[in-house]
Amino acid sequence: MAETVTLKAPSDYDTRFFGHPRGLATLFFTEMWERYSYYGTRALLILYMTAAASGGGLGFSVVKAGSLYGFYTAMVYLLALPGGWIADRIIGQRRAVLYGGILISAGNLFLASRSVSAFYAGLVLLMIGTGLLKPNVSTIVGQLYSAVDRRRDAGFSIFYMGINVGALVSPIICGWIGERVNWRLGFVASAIGMIAGLIQYMLSRKYLGEAGLHPASSGDIESDRKQKRWGSLAIAGFLLAIVVLAILASTGAITVTAEEISNALGWVLIALATAVFAWMILGKSWSSEERKRAGAIFVLFIASALFWGVYEQAGSTLNLFAERNTNRVVLGYEFPASWYQSVQPILVIILAPLYAWLWIRLGNREPSSPSKFSLGLNVCYLLSVLGEMCLSPVGLSAMTKLAPMRAQGFVMGVWFLSLGTGNWLAGKAGSLYEIVPLPTLFGVGAGVAIAAAVLLAILVRPTKKLMVGVS
Repeated sequence: MAETVTLKAPSDYDTRFFGHPRGLATLFFTEMWERYSYYGTRALLILYMTAAASGGGLGFSVVKAGSLYGFYTAMVYLLALPGGWIADRIIGQRRAVLYGGILISAGNLFLASRSVSAFYAGLVLLMIGTGLLKPNVSTIVGQLYSAVDRRRDAGFSIFYMGINVGALVSPIICGWIGERVNWRLGFVASAIGMIAGLIQYMLSRKYLGEAGLHPASSGDIESDRKQKRWGSLAIAGFLLAIVVLAILASTGAITVTAEEISNALGWVLIALATAVFAWMILGKSWSSEERKRAGAIFVLFIASALFWGVYEQAGSTLNLFAERNTNRVVLGYEFPASWYQSVQPILVIILAPLYAWLWIRLGNREPSSPSKFSLGLNVCYLLSVLGEMCLSPVGLSAMTKLAPMRAQGFVMGVWFLSLGTGNWLAGKAGSLYEIVPLPTLFGVGAGVAIAAAVLLAILVRPTKKLMVGVS
């Protein structure tokens, strides 16, 4: 029987984890291991796809590998949209995180298979699993704090450290195993990390209190039941469509290239973002205040997509650049190209505590979320990590504050849709690596980031008004 649920923090003012709720530690380590798994796989993916078959790779062209990379990394975040909705309306955030972690573990094990079909199946499992886990673990973080708790932005900065601990360690471990020992064993190492995260999550979930435990309720039992029924049918239809398409492709009944799929996804991303924001801003089911806040989310969405389009080239163009155009020999030892992907996480780990302290220290003088986003875009072409710390953890926090309580998972999914769009752009840049001169390729990215930063700075005041009281 459905029931109306009021989500609340485990205690009014829990300070057991470095001045923050103890449940933040549970989510910190869950996200740390999930990101270990994700970035371990990402560090190897484009290198594995472009490596010669004689060396254990797939032997794909750079154009095909870049298109597949962009499709995979975009879909990982695109599926956060239905993943958030499923948690909100059907299973709750807590179970969504659990099921997502299981699928991620299985997906990496599929990548370790010698079969190309299993490789594609593994990518699909990773997409669905991350789409379930990623938005909902972040939503639970927001639910650990009351609406007036000023520790929220600082809490997300600490949580963000967990992301980057995983991102730091995984390229070193999984990258070395994949490049120096065996590509497929590198994916196994990624799977082991996610399994460790699931074990930790189950053992310490009691510290989360009621956060993420139940799906949201409109208060209308019959309406909730109908939503669950239709939601379940939609999920079943989606999975059936994937199976049918996979069968048709494997039998040769339909022929599509990786480039065609990637290009089609770009249009899907544009159409989906347009439809979502049209509904959130113009839909009658939202209050006037909620529609205004949706307008603010739209501005932050555009800024985020452009930022990640530049930043996430670490796994595409910069990964290929590291392998092909850099001298990696230190004291006679040539280290794996994937190790370069640990540089950004190292800087984030150093800077995250500083930013967490800074936002609290500034008190009433703390910049607004749009101002922080503008700072993030202004420096991403020079010091991308400083930009990341101004933009990403603040964005996570802003979504939990701007979202209506009944749609927190969905709005977090909208945020990750911006990351999906950015990752698609990064993948497209990777597919151009052998076509466009490198100074032009990297210069265009820097120019777009600077132009977007200037525009967002101009829009800071109007965006703050749209936030309707949210700091």
